[in-house]
Amino acid sequence: MRNTMELLRSPTSLSSSFALSSALSVPPSFSVGGTKRRLMVLCSSEKSEKEDKMTVSVTGATGFIGRRLVHRLRSDNHSIRVLTRSKSKAELIFPAKDFPGIVIAEEGEWRDSIQGSTAVVNLAGLPISTRWSPEIKKEIKDSRVRVTSKVVELINNSPVDARPTVLVSATAVGYYGASETGVFDEKSPSGNDYLSEVCREWEGTALKANKDVKVALIRIGVVLGKDGGALAMMIPFFQMFAGGPLGSGQQWFSWIHVDDLVNLICEALTKPSYQGVINGTAPNPVRLGEMCQQLGSVLGRPSWLPVPDFALKALLGEGATVVLEGQKVLPVRAKELGFEFKYKYVKDALRAIMQ
Repeated sequence: MRNTMELLRSPTSLSSSFALSSALSVPPSFSVGGTKRRLMVLCSSEKSEKEDKMTVSVTGATGFIGRRLVHRLRSDNHSIRVLTRSKSKAELIFPAKDFPGIVIAEEGEWRDSIQGSTAVVNLAGLPISTRWSPEIKKEIKDSRVRVTSKVVELINNSPVDARPTVLVSATAVGYYGASETGVFDEKSPSGNDYLSEVCREWEGTALKANKDVKVALIRIGVVLGKDGGALAMMIPFFQMFAGGPLGSGQQWFSWIHVDDLVNLICEALTKPSYQGVINGTAPNPVRLGEMCQQLGSVLGRPSWLPVPDFALKALLGEGATVVLEGQKVLPVRAKELGFEFKYKYVKDALRAIMQ
């Protein structure tokens, strides 16, 4: 238990929240008319590629999800503008030699970056898995609402011909409140706890964007990936043969693989039908106890030592609700839109991550 408590105290373990070309070959001999037609095709192709290429401004780019999104956008040949409060930190994560052409803008430069962008992805927010003091609770809300408000203001104040046309803004499944028996989709009402309040205000701020801007709100579940997210907190316990469910293990664990989440964000950037609220969760949520069993199986470690409620409450106070309570959230809208999840089952997701 002493090792377990030491891990829980570790800032690293609690730092994360529960993340287009075709070639035209021209024959050696061709007619003048053929040349003209091929030139027309070539110009059309170049125009199409130029139209497909986006300029995307991203807040929260240095976080777990943001880093993966930036890599994906770069691999798809889009231009990226990182909106950050710490240029030095962003430059370490995205060095110019590895990310040629990337723009890193501190807060005073956000306006110039947002103007002329095709779209904005808003992922900023203080991690919630920590001890909640009144000051921390205020910062959890303010860090989300303030940044979202600033982004929306800059979008709305942009000249029409330079205004982004898409805003993809993160929110969370905490919107629905906690329940061991309820099932939630995008049409479900909001809960009545602190995190529900944060999410309502967060979403309401994003929806103040100009009516000509398409807004997609991604209610994100527990994000699973190798380099951060929930697994960064859970894996050390299992490696010490101290892994097990937090609390009763009966709380719902609505998860999503980080690659699926990044794919969902990219779909929202490019497809007009992806707007409004979309749950960013896999189609098969599990109880936390089952999640821990699957993780133990993949790691070859037992899942037998639960962390009791009182230990978490002693360490995290009110913040323990993040790991002691959950909700069963289904991605109804994503499935209606035809989104293809690469990882539908948590066991497959964990195997892929731990390979």
